[in-house]
Amino acid sequence: MKKGKVILIVDDNLNFVDRMISLLEEEANISHTVVATDFEEAKIQLNLENPDVVLLDINLPGKNGIEILKHIREKNYQCEVIMITNHFDEYYRQQCFDLGAKHFIDKSNDFGKVPSIIRESAVAN
Repeated sequence: MKKGKVILIVDDNLNFVDRMISLLEEEANISHTVVATDFEEAKIQLNLENPDVVLLDINLPGKNGIEILKHIREKNYQCEVIMITNHFDEYYRQQCFDLGAKHFIDKSNDFGKVPSIIRESAVAN
């Protein structure tokens, strides 16, 4: 039985990934964090880890984060998706919400809100 939430970060900006992991390390309700940098890695990690929360960027090499979000919904993964992106405009925001994302966060300014969003996440341990 898991003692905390499993977080999957899907982002190809490794500096951002390192900052996010550092931010999440202090959270008691997080079991561990895994990383994927593209669509194929994300599919593998979704199957291996069955994450509770996915932090998902839109701009990725190959298929973008919206394609990953579609895959998550098509395969019926029971995870909460938090879009965290520099593509912070209404078009992408609405598309992501329509596909089931719970949050849409500006990567440059609001990434510090992620730990509290995860703490309040509806996905149970």
